[in-house]
Formats: sequence, structure tokens, C-alpha cells
Amino acid sequence: MESMEPLNQTHVSEFILLGLTNSKNIEFLLFALFSTIYVVTVLGNLLIVVTVFNTPSLNTPMYFLLGNLSFVDMTLASFATPKMIVNLVQKHKTISFPGCFTQIFLLHLLGGVEMVLLVSMAYDRYVAICKPLHYMTIMNKKVCVFLVMISWFLGLLHSGLQIPFVVNLPFCGPNVVDSIFCDLPLVTKLACIDTYIVQIVIVANSGMISLSCFTILLISYSLIFITVKKHSSTGQSKARSTLTAHITVVILFFGPCIFIYIWPFSNHSVDKFLAVFYTIITPILNPIIYTLRNKEMKTAMRKLWRVFVNSRVDT
Repeated sequence: MESMEPLNQTHVSEFILLGLTNSKNIEFLLFALFSTIYVVTVLGNLLIVVTVFNTPSLNTPMYFLLGNLSFVDMTLASFATPKMIVNLVQKHKTISFPGCFTQIFLLHLLGGVEMVLLVSMAYDRYVAICKPLHYMTIMNKKVCVFLVMISWFLGLLHSGLQIPFVVNLPFCGPNVVDSIFCDLPLVTKLACIDTYIVQIVIVANSGMISLSCFTILLISYSLIFITVKKHSSTGQSKARSTLTAHITVVILFFGPCIFIYIWPFSNHSVDKFLAVFYTIITPILNPIIYTLRNKEMKTAMRKLWRVFVNSRVDT
């Protein structure tokens, strides 16, 4: 009964998000910058999704997974960025209790989905390069759909296992979150009881999953690079270019996640800037990396644009 008493005293109805800076001039500059980045991110990833699923020549496992990755990136950029942009021009930077935990749920859901999708894309490249004769048999449509479905299931499991530990904690003040959005380590620190067990759960779940997936990806791409190095040809040169793009995305996404969640309760002032990086910057880098380095994608986008322009002219 004593353990349940603090729970009944919970009265925090909203949290205050400190954001990145207290300077109004800098906040207006960030408002313009982040607004531009957000619009470009959404439009860029949306363009990839539309191009992939409306171009017959891109009807391959790699582009199917890429289209799903772009959808996740577009959603990941939207779970907190609009609220953060609005807060930059508001005097009171608050978020409701339900809104805060919705952000936490979506962050870990989408983050988990993206991790598994990146592993799936690494598996796709492994099969394409190491087992080319069996590629279409192994990576058939059912397998691709299964990989996407399992990524959403594991993302939901990853998020669902953590939220109940935190949402039922007693929050009786303070209610200041030193970041641009709500996240588990920062919100958990505000609870009115000892949260050591919850900290262990977060490290075991978020930290170890991030590190494990990153390790698996590094091993996978190392094996692929060894295979590519043994076959020097034009096709393998294209494979190296594709792998470089994939590895760049992996490092940019997992680097900040590992830093934040392996040591989630140490007070690093750089954490909030890393949070900006993997929720705002990384989603815009993916379409840039995958389109500027990919001739097939650029060609498909030009054709789709010509079809769109011609249809507008005809009407």
C-alpha cells in the first residue's frame, strides 16, 4: 500500500521543454532553419515513396525497403519537430502529460522500426552480392513484406515494453525537461521516487538494442565488403557505391542513439543536440544520400516529374 500512495499523489499535468537556447534571436533563426529542413524532409521522403511505388523499374526488394525507410523517416521527423518549431516562437514552451508520453511512444516505435529496417536492408544487400543467383528467390515479395511487418512489430514491442514502466511513475514536480522533446531518460529523472530499476530497463532495452543492431550491421557490411573486394568489376563498383550510402545512413542514425541510451542518465549537455541530429537532420540526409548517389532513382524522379508536368499541361 505504501508503494501505491505516491502514485495517487501525481499531479503534474504538463512539462516544460527548455529547448536549445534562451536567446530570442537565435530561436527565430532556428525557427526559420528547422521549418525549412522539416518541409524539405517531408517533401523529399514523400517524393521517394511516391517514386518507388509508382515506377515499375524500381519494383525491386532494395527500393521497396528504401520506400518504407523513407516513410518511417518522414514520420520520425514529424513526431516532435512541429511542436518544437512552434515552441521556438512561444513564450511558454509546454507540452501536456499525454502529449509528452505520446512523443516518447512514437520516438521509440519509429526508432525501433528504422533499426530493423536498416538491418533488413543490410540483409538484402548481403543476398544480392553474396548470393546473386538466388537473390530473387530468397528476396521475394512475401519476404520483403514480412521484413517490413516484423520491423513494425519489433518497433511496437520495443516501445511498448518501456512505456508502462515510466507512465505509471508518480510525477509531483519538478516538470522541466532539458531538451526539445520528451524522451525516456529525461522524463524518468523527474519522477518523485527512486527510478534505478527503470533506468536498468531503459539501458537494457534501448541501449543494448541500439548497440546490438549496430554491431550486427557492422559485421554484415564487413562481410559484404570482403565479398565485393574479391570481385573487381563495374557491377561491384556500383555495389560499393550503394554500400557506402547504406553505411553512411547507419552510422549517422546509430551514433547519436548509442551515445544517448548507453549512458542515459549521465548529464551530457550535448544530448539535446544529438537529439536534434537524429530526429531532424538524419531524416533529411537519407533522401539526399539515396537520391544524389543513385542514378536509377534520379532517372525515375525525372520521368515521374515529366509525367506530372504533361498531365498538368493536358488539363
